[in-house]
Amino acid sequence: MIDLKRNKKGFVKATGCRVKASSIYSPNQQEDFKISRGKFSDFLSCPRCFYLNRVKGLEPPGTPGWTLNETTDRLLKKEFDECRHRQIPHRLFAPNSLSHVVPFDHPQMDKWRDSLRHGLMLRHKDTNIILTGGVDDIWQDTRTNQLIVVDYKSQAKSGLVDKRDYLDDPYHQGYKTQMDFYAYLLSGMGFEVHPTAYFLVCNAKRDDDGFHKTMNFDEYLIPYNWDISWIGEEVDEMVALINQHQIPKPHESCKNCAYSDQYARAVHPDGIDRGDDSQGSLF
Repeated sequence: MIDLKRNKKGFVKATGCRVKASSIYSPNQQEDFKISRGKFSDFLSCPRCFYLNRVKGLEPPGTPGWTLNETTDRLLKKEFDECRHRQIPHRLFAPNSLSHVVPFDHPQMDKWRDSLRHGLMLRHKDTNIILTGGVDDIWQDTRTNQLIVVDYKSQAKSGLVDKRDYLDDPYHQGYKTQMDFYAYLLSGMGFEVHPTAYFLVCNAKRDDDGFHKTMNFDEYLIPYNWDISWIGEEVDEMVALINQHQIPKPHESCKNCAYSDQYARAVHPDGIDRGDDSQGSLF
C-alpha cells in the first residue's frame, strides 16, 4: 500500500526519518533506551529493518489502524475490569475449568496495559536497555497465586477455531513470541508466572443472515505453554547489534528490504555502487 503522511489538518511532507530523538539509539550510548516487544519482534523478523529504524532513525511506511480489533479489546477490558474490581471469575472461566482464576488486581495494571507510554518494564541484565511490553491482561490462579498472561485476538474466519491448528498456524508464530516475551518480563520483574498462558480469541461469525447493526462472535480460550529459555540470548544479540556500526544483512524473506532494493534499481538504473549484498556501513 501507499502510505501518505498526514495529520488532522491534511497532508504533510514525509521525510522518511523519525522525529523523536529519544527513539533513536546511538551505538554504545550510556543513556537508558527502551525497546518494546514489537521492536524485539522486528529484530527477530529482519535485523536490517530493525537496525535502520532504531539506530538510523528511518521511519518505515505505516499500516492502517485495526480499529475494530481495538474496539473488541477495549470492550473485553471493561468486562474483565468489572470482575477485577469484584475479584470474581469472568463468565468464560467456569466453562473452561478455570473457576479458581480471577483477573489480577494490581495498582499498576493500567500502566502495564499502556503499551505506548508504559507497559511492563525490565532492565536487561546490567545494560542500559529497558525492555517493555503492553500486556492485554493478567489473571491470577487463586490456588497458587501465580500470574497468568493473557492476550486478546480478534479475527473473522469461517467455521470453528481448532485450538491445535491455531497454535500450529505459521502466521501465529509471532503470537507465541509475544506471550513468551510477556512471561519473560513478568518473571524478571519478580512475579511467579503460571506455565500456561491464554489467547482469548474472538472469531466473528460469518454465517449470520445479515448484519442488522450487530456482529456476533464465538469466543475461545486457547492455552499456550510459554517458553522463555530462548529470549535472553536473542536480547543479547539484539543489544550487540545496535551497538555496532555495521548495517546488518536483511532477512532473505523481508519484503521491505527486497522492495527497497528493487526501488533503488528502478530509480537509478545506471547504478548506485551498492557493492554486493554483504554488510555495509553508513557511518
